[in-house]
Amino acid sequence: MTGPTLAHRLDGLPAPATIEMSRQARALKAQGHDIISLALGEPDFATPEDAVEAAHQAALRGETKYPPVDGTPALKAAIARKFERDNGLTFAPDELMVSNGGKQVIFNAFMATIDPGDEVVVPAPYWVSYPLIARMFGGVPVHPVCDEADGFSLRPERLAAAMTPRTKWVVLNFPNNPTGGLCSESDLRGIAEVLRKWPDVWILSDEIYEHLVFDEHRFASFAAIAPDLRNRIVTMNGMAKAYAMTGWRVGFAGGPKRLIAAMRSVQSNATSGICTVAQAAAAAALDGPQDMIRDMVTTYERRRNLMVQALRDIPGLSCAIPAGAFYVYPGVTGCLGKTTPAGRKLVTDTDFAMAFLEEAYVATVPGSAFGLAPYLRLSCATSNTLLIEACQRLRHFVASLA
Repeated sequence: MTGPTLAHRLDGLPAPATIEMSRQARALKAQGHDIISLALGEPDFATPEDAVEAAHQAALRGETKYPPVDGTPALKAAIARKFERDNGLTFAPDELMVSNGGKQVIFNAFMATIDPGDEVVVPAPYWVSYPLIARMFGGVPVHPVCDEADGFSLRPERLAAAMTPRTKWVVLNFPNNPTGGLCSESDLRGIAEVLRKWPDVWILSDEIYEHLVFDEHRFASFAAIAPDLRNRIVTMNGMAKAYAMTGWRVGFAGGPKRLIAAMRSVQSNATSGICTVAQAAAAAALDGPQDMIRDMVTTYERRRNLMVQALRDIPGLSCAIPAGAFYVYPGVTGCLGKTTPAGRKLVTDTDFAMAFLEEAYVATVPGSAFGLAPYLRLSCATSNTLLIEACQRLRHFVASLA
């Protein structure tokens, strides 16, 4: 069939695996199957009531007109207070911007800076959108590996080995999606020392899981650890994870004035400003009581403990203890080479994830989608009852393998 062509930048660009697995789970559920989905990283908590009320009141006041491209003054002021309170970072208004979720922050930053052939260092395992967005603009993802033995943290020497004269960006995401891995302050200082040798490289620090840290671990913002690099660092965050506001689509970033201006220019020609009532809700959540976050951390830590114990009790699986976020990332090496009751040979973790979904009706995401196999990502952002049932199904599924 002939006709108008599509842009070559989309050639070979797959749909994010997290979204694709969720789509397949919904299709099976529509057929009447009892599906448990652990595929999406979406909190099962409600949006804070004061945020909902703030949105309501903003709408009643008529705050429903076109907003400033980079965010309302009220929300930018709340974001500035949040960065100073939580991260020890001070930003002027022209060093801040608000986007349609954290993903648009990445899109804006990469579109404003990446030329074809530029390398983007994204440690693996990684959230699926970083390399996909980089590829859209002709970027070349490079993936130093974070090992399970290191708690999936980034070793400075691994980063150093990945750097080349073509490097344009380094992406840091700790606590990490998909592993929950966290870099210590010592690790971050070592990473900063590596990056001081590459003065022309931008740094994206995705800190959206900053509050979801467990045990004795502590979170540290990279720009606070390395203030001399702040003219190259974009510190990214959002309302989705810590405030259970995924559908409100509010992300934000603080960074050097000239880059924020370029990102604002990109956004002004794409989506323009962000929904005004969502911005009012976000400002209220950032300035309001933070007790909800502590309650969420307690709940996620309890669920993490439940999941790790259950997974470690299943022969053939390994499971590191996540330091943060709300995922577990078990290894399935011991299950590969076996055959399911339906006759499927499990060669890869994708085979495992698809068979587990279609034969046991539990949706997960294979580690190969995140750049490190053979693993599965399981989200703990659902009820204890469903997590226990999912682990029981996993135990039975693994036991049934021949």
